[in-house]
Amino acid sequence: MKTPVVELRNVTKEFHGNPAVKGVSFELHPGEIHSLLGENGAGKSTLTKMIAGVYEPTGGEVRYLGKKVEFTSPQEALENGIAMVFQETSLIPSLTVAQNLELGNEQFLTRLRGLWISAQQFLQSLSFEVDPTALVSQLGAAQKQMVEIARAVRHNAKVIIFDEPTATLTPEEKYHFFNLVKRLKDEGVSIVFISHALEEALTVSDRITILRDGEHVITDEVGAFDRDKIIGHMVGRSLTNELYGDGADTSRKGRPAGKRVLSVQNLSMGSMVRNTSFSVFAGQVTGVFGLVGSGRTETFKIISGVLKRDFFHGGEVRLSGRPVRYRVPRPAIRDGIVYVTEDRKIEGFFETKSIAQNIYSGLIGADLNESPIINYSEMTELAKVWTERLNVKAIDNNSKVIELSGGNQQKVVLAKALVQKPKLIILDEPTRGVDVGAIAEIHEVINELANAGLPVVMISSYLPEILALSDRILVSRLGRMVEEFSIEEATEEKIMYAAVH
Repeated sequence: MKTPVVELRNVTKEFHGNPAVKGVSFELHPGEIHSLLGENGAGKSTLTKMIAGVYEPTGGEVRYLGKKVEFTSPQEALENGIAMVFQETSLIPSLTVAQNLELGNEQFLTRLRGLWISAQQFLQSLSFEVDPTALVSQLGAAQKQMVEIARAVRHNAKVIIFDEPTATLTPEEKYHFFNLVKRLKDEGVSIVFISHALEEALTVSDRITILRDGEHVITDEVGAFDRDKIIGHMVGRSLTNELYGDGADTSRKGRPAGKRVLSVQNLSMGSMVRNTSFSVFAGQVTGVFGLVGSGRTETFKIISGVLKRDFFHGGEVRLSGRPVRYRVPRPAIRDGIVYVTEDRKIEGFFETKSIAQNIYSGLIGADLNESPIINYSEMTELAKVWTERLNVKAIDNNSKVIELSGGNQQKVVLAKALVQKPKLIILDEPTRGVDVGAIAEIHEVINELANAGLPVVMISSYLPEILALSDRILVSRLGRMVEEFSIEEATEEKIMYAAVH
């Protein structure tokens, strides 16, 4: 038996006296792809961050290449051959893609042109279509993730930890990513792969380890698992049918359309949104599917005031029959249009503020707070109600949102939106980076909102989710809504064909 590249021996990590990881042992073998699975809050990211030098263990020890190590920073771990692609981007927005790729390996004097050419050649070798001269702040979530992956690979690390690397990627981009992972494995790189897409873990892994509530549940060869067994170990019961049905039910009927709440005619914004028209109705979930760059997110950011449509010939938006044109989100929120972003870290919450403060900020943004000054008793009560309703797992409501797992952060963002009493809610990738248990809870909330008569727009890249929740489906391509399906006539093949042809 070869010496493990990485070995954790009974490691524990506590935050404020509460253990996030409790006595877990873990081994990563040379040239192995080892998937680490579990619900949000199970301790996956915490465990890997102890390997990567982000956290120091409260107890136990970390061994690397057979020797005990105590990395005090990610840079120290990187210098020793351990790289991590974080779930939330760690890029510097004000620098270009090429400059971010070079971080940590900068020369004293560097010609920008040479830097750009080198970065272009490297990105093309990975089949990643990203402009090396673009500022990171101008990139979408998927392109940022590509740059994160490329930066880790560029450092020629012996160990690479991927934390939710495919959450924002299109099917084609995922195909290139998994080819890259297999190539790295063939070159002897050891890989830890964290994902909520269980099919991906089953396809790419050599071994799988499952955590639950910060404790080790099982480690075994990938052949010992299937999707239902993994979910059973993660949450103690099967959730497959609860999430997306049994895959054979084609008889689901959509909820009937209520009154027309939103009407969009010939909406345009530069080259991203081009003369698109559609409607949204009360009491229905309108699913919106499209590949990255299709203009789906930009369309609804215009409607909610995050982006501005063209001044001349920008089209018309009507809310309950009344023409509206928002240049900033606040008047849209006052009128009842609430947009929940796909990028929760950058746009969704105040990471250094508490759960209670984040939820209360939604009330302030909608001018619904009872007092012109902050009412702490109202804030506390509001947080208590919504954390219980959405089952937010935290030490208490004074915990900083940045300390929560991805799924619990998403629930806080959702709570912040729902306290604004929306008349139209737009959910952009509401379950991205969220575990199966939290997905079921978020799906339940979405159905409750539609059943209560609210118009819900759900933008999603995951076709089973679109088919499981939507009453009608819009397909976006090249900046326009090119097709509409009722749930009775929709199939994955029809939707994907409309999205790419």
